Amino acid sequence: MHRFFIHPSECNNRPLVLNEAEAKHARSVLRLREGDRAIVLNGEGKELLCEAQEVRSNSIKLNVIQENRIPPLNFEITLYQAITKGKTMDMIIQKATELGASKIVPVLSDRSVPDWDKTKSVAKVEKWKSVCIESIKQCGSAWIPKIELPMKASEAINDSRKSEISLIATLQSDAKHPRVHIDSFCSEKGSKPKKLAIWVGPEGDYTPAEINMIRTTALPISLGPLVLRSETAAIYCLAFLNYELQPRS
Repeated sequence: MHRFFIHPSECNNRPLVLNEAEAKHARSVLRLREGDRAIVLNGEGKELLCEAQEVRSNSIKLNVIQENRIPPLNFEITLYQAITKGKTMDMIIQKATELGASKIVPVLSDRSVPDWDKTKSVAKVEKWKSVCIESIKQCGSAWIPKIELPMKASEAINDSRKSEISLIATLQSDAKHPRVHIDSFCSEKGSKPKKLAIWVGPEGDYTPAEINMIRTTALPISLGPLVLRSETAAIYCLAFLNYELQPRS
């Protein structure tokens, strides 16, 4: 069944109306016709089963048949991702959304990109939000991760203090398998962490000074003997943590 996105502020309208871009894609690419059913997501936990009532070239009206409230995951993972070069950051945002990250903090590392001014930062975040929207339409998640404006490492460290446990992927010799830290937390607290932060560096990793600064609050984890690209490391970390934190049935 096709999925569409409607902003939360418009989800109480009846009938629902897809914007021009969504309507054009639905009609011309997906061949949506009157009477067809579709899912509408608002990115804040609402899932609406709908039926196409009126299909026009620049707008589509949808009747709501059923409204569901989808709870968020029972854990929150924040990805502190050093901004990568080229289009790989878009892919990281996409995969982080699909893997259930609740928040993404782009980090301005000395080895990634020069400082951006506020205008460029806002424009980039808006673009990444669009990537998130396309991702939830693909994977069916009812929740869009929050994307913060890019932060310097020192600012991101202060933000990460809200987490119960913070991890940093690193090639340093004292890094441990991430399960070691998760198990240690469980033994001490009697339950799995509900709020977890994971730091992933750019190509070439964070600088030694940045790693030492981040490690004042984060525990070092190893991703194995191979040197991974930044985007691969982010996917590895999020996939592993998502698996480990899921409740066992």
